Amino acid sequence: MKKTLLPLVFLFSCSSLFSQEKQEKEICDCPTQSKVGKGSFYFSWGYNKDWYSKSDIHFTNNTSAINATTGKPESYDFMVHDVAALDRPGFKDILRTDLTIPQYVYRLGYYFNDKKDLGVEINFDHTKYIMRNWQTLRVTGTIHGQAIDQDTLINPDNFLAFEHSDGANFLLFNFMKRQNLLVSKNKKHWLSGVVKIGAGMVIPKTRVQLFGETLDNRFHIAGYCAGVEAGFRYDAFKYVFMEYTAKGVFADYRNVLVIGEGKARHHFWAFENILSVGLQFPI
Repeated sequence: MKKTLLPLVFLFSCSSLFSQEKQEKEICDCPTQSKVGKGSFYFSWGYNKDWYSKSDIHFTNNTSAINATTGKPESYDFMVHDVAALDRPGFKDILRTDLTIPQYVYRLGYYFNDKKDLGVEINFDHTKYIMRNWQTLRVTGTIHGQAIDQDTLINPDNFLAFEHSDGANFLLFNFMKRQNLLVSKNKKHWLSGVVKIGAGMVIPKTRVQLFGETLDNRFHIAGYCAGVEAGFRYDAFKYVFMEYTAKGVFADYRNVLVIGEGKARHHFWAFENILSVGLQFPI
């Protein structure tokens, strides 16, 4: 009886060891994962280059005030159609002045210690949205009691200049998936694909010139955004990594502060190229 049980015990032990080894291999297939670890935190910093779709910008001010000089109402409700905008990367200022002058990004994230290699992330992009001056664009609505529906030269001196120049600022909360692609024999160098999807808020600081008045406004929550990001991550010696991603964002600014009691609203698509470096800390 004992002789019969011995082979069965041996086979069961081998099967258990094989299963455990396979499970550990599945769990420990990423640079920051371990057999007993709970996961890994990371922080990264980098910079971005952006492109924007055209947008219709709607300006409103429902005040009942009358201008003492012209005798006309100070209210307005007009839309500027198909506004083209560009970014302001400021890469030359990275080393010369302040690291936060250019269009920077930072991420604070956590990867779970599981075979699916999932994670969560706080994802902030300091992007700059600058309306091109001297465009000829269609303007419709009413300005100071006068109806308007015509092509108009966007003159920043006496009509309009509009920019989220201290940041269009996308703050997203992301879910992430990482997939290993290549690993060195000594397991000190890793190349992975990463995908992130999330949603959050826009926090602009807008500079506006309108009818000869200028306002450099305060930071405030003005709407929402949602985005998808994908790219590659290179890990070196477990604690250092570099990440390059491309990102698409839909941003809806529903409550931009402008001159006096006025508001502006618009939405657009943004496309970003992002390069960042970071540190990670297994726990």
